[in-house]
Amino acid sequence: MKLSGLHLLLTYQCNLECDHCFVWGSPRQSGTLTLQNIRNILQQAKKIDSIKTIYFEGGEPFLYYPILLKGIQEAASAGFRVGLVTNGYWATEPEDALEWLRPFVGLIEDLSISSDLYHWDEKQSQQAKNAVEAAQKLGIPIGIISIAQPETGDVASAVGLLPIGETAVMCRGRAAEKLVTKTGLRRWEEFVACPYEDLRKPDRLHVDPLGYVHICQGISLGNLFLTPLREICEQYLPDTHPITGPLLKGGPAELARYYQLSCEEGYADACHLCCEARGKLRGRLSDILTPDQMYGAKENQR
Repeated sequence: MKLSGLHLLLTYQCNLECDHCFVWGSPRQSGTLTLQNIRNILQQAKKIDSIKTIYFEGGEPFLYYPILLKGIQEAASAGFRVGLVTNGYWATEPEDALEWLRPFVGLIEDLSISSDLYHWDEKQSQQAKNAVEAAQKLGIPIGIISIAQPETGDVASAVGLLPIGETAVMCRGRAAEKLVTKTGLRRWEEFVACPYEDLRKPDRLHVDPLGYVHICQGISLGNLFLTPLREICEQYLPDTHPITGPLLKGGPAELARYYQLSCEEGYADACHLCCEARGKLRGRLSDILTPDQMYGAKENQR
């Protein structure tokens, strides 16, 4: 595994509760990185020479603005290229957006604003427009992430700075519960590959507020607060891993087949089947299919 980046979920909390959210972000979620946690992660990342980029995202990272800013300052000081993903709720006016963003000048190389009909009542909200205007004035590189809606079938309308294909809706996380009725269904046997994640040689991993290292949201390779990140990466054997092994062999269909899971007649996409299968397996593989936040189990707890 040769990682180029880590994506830190600063918090599971969000001011919004979008139907498409991979991590079940909402005002009722729990789990936020502390400065001590962030420093720990950065120190571990420095020990892996290939890691060059640190992204801060959530949830909504601006909900913990002082910790976000200090974390980004320390990541940049450590020599990492820094990116930031936000829904831009804070950019209520152009002048206000300038003040929110001014402290990040010279620190972040990519500011991504999520704006679409899941977040707001228009594809590019006024907040997003204010954030873009402010960032351009300050010289901060900025882009918009817009997720396509499954009921329109217009995937080409999706835009963003995420990997190719990842700005279309994927029915994982809350989307596996909220959006599957808005798209056509296909037989489970058709989903013979994971279309989005490189499970064999990932170039980036997500680290959540509890320390879990995710190769895909809800599939943990270990906890870096308990086991060093370098060791987690060295010990990862994709073909024999209880979840990625079957997925690499034959996608979500093979995962269901391998564990002899009962399947419904149809699924929206590969992510939908994978999420459903993993939900059924959590009792058997609780140390891997974790934490509860990634499965919506703690959405109503604080």
